[in-house]
Amino acid sequence: MPTSFRHLLFSPALLVAACTPADDAIDPEGRTFDAVAPTEVVTISGTEPFWTARIKQGEAVWMTPGNPGGTRFAVTRFAGNNGLGFTGELNGDAFTATLTPGDCSDGMSNRTFPFVATVAVGEETLMGCGYTTGQPFTGDAAP
Repeated sequence: MPTSFRHLLFSPALLVAACTPADDAIDPEGRTFDAVAPTEVVTISGTEPFWTARIKQGEAVWMTPGNPGGTRFAVTRFAGNNGLGFTGELNGDAFTATLTPGDCSDGMSNRTFPFVATVAVGEETLMGCGYTTGQPFTGDAAP
């Protein structure tokens, strides 16, 4: 992962206004983030524009309204001090997704998500929320 993205992984300036970071923030002992097991499926999504990425054991599926079936591509997982990073290449563009603890709302579904998500695809940066199979969102399953 490029050094610049490691800094982005934990930058509070990237948090969405509707999302608040967890109280524990960065571990003062420098321990690696381990709150999401490698076997958990990670789902991150955002609105305006709508997008979703589902990440499972080294593979991501990127979905948009124009591509509901999604595009599959390989990702590498990086555990940082207060979250996870995933890097890969999507349609020839660099892809980096970060997942950090914090209550998050997508502003539309009345759901609360346990993670804040930031995605960079090429030159575009997208903000959203995330959850895992072990740490689901709360709220309506189908709003």
